[in-house]
Amino acid sequence: MLTTDFVTGAPNWLDLGSPDTAASAGFYGAVFGWDLQSAGPDAGGYGFFQLDGRTVAGLGPLTEEGASPAWTVYFRTPDADATAKAVEQGGGRVRVAPFDVMDAGRMACLTDPGGAEFAVWQPAAVQGLERASETHSLCWAELHTADPEAAFAFYRSLFAWRSQEMEIPGMTYRVLTTAEGDAQEAAFGGVVPLQGDDESRWVPYFTVEDADATVATAQEHGGTVLVPAADVPQAGRIAWIADPFGAPFAVIKPEPPAA
Repeated sequence: MLTTDFVTGAPNWLDLGSPDTAASAGFYGAVFGWDLQSAGPDAGGYGFFQLDGRTVAGLGPLTEEGASPAWTVYFRTPDADATAKAVEQGGGRVRVAPFDVMDAGRMACLTDPGGAEFAVWQPAAVQGLERASETHSLCWAELHTADPEAAFAFYRSLFAWRSQEMEIPGMTYRVLTTAEGDAQEAAFGGVVPLQGDDESRWVPYFTVEDADATVATAQEHGGTVLVPAADVPQAGRIAWIADPFGAPFAVIKPEPPAA
């Protein structure tokens, strides 16, 4: 389960690139009850989505040339420069070279060999998100890729991830865990093969109390349903949504733990 006790390779930050941050803040405020707090006058329009005073994600304007609205998942690294170098050596691409974010930490924007974009965060003053696996916060990160085996080998070389395969209807699902801790408790995401003409990407999952009600609220505020709410065995009730600018994300009402 994803927690805020971040270890190497765990998702420790998440942000949304948007062409209209005010409109995006309004949408996610309606759907998840998030408030937006500015990161300050020197932050280039970047801000923090917060719930009950704790940061759940970041929001900023699109800064990379040709970038599309999207959520970016960040993974913890003790050395952003070394990770960026390893990405290039492993056949990936460094889109934005490592740089310091004031005194908060050091980051880099990267692309894996299959084309999925991600980022890394080397903490300093800011360790990462302040809320995870609670209602309306990040609980899972899922990679959709054309070659799951090659993708896992790439990320394993970066973060020493472990995995366990599960057979689910129509596909093999690879559950990802960090190198540290009990395998079940350290699980934070998964890898699945691409479906149809979709593109490789990381998709964040947010916990909700009612997936169907969340879908309805998202539609009322300009979102689009990509995958209608449905029950997934051993997981919960899941739906995929695109926000008003097309950034995809997923919501899940987790299945209650076995008695």
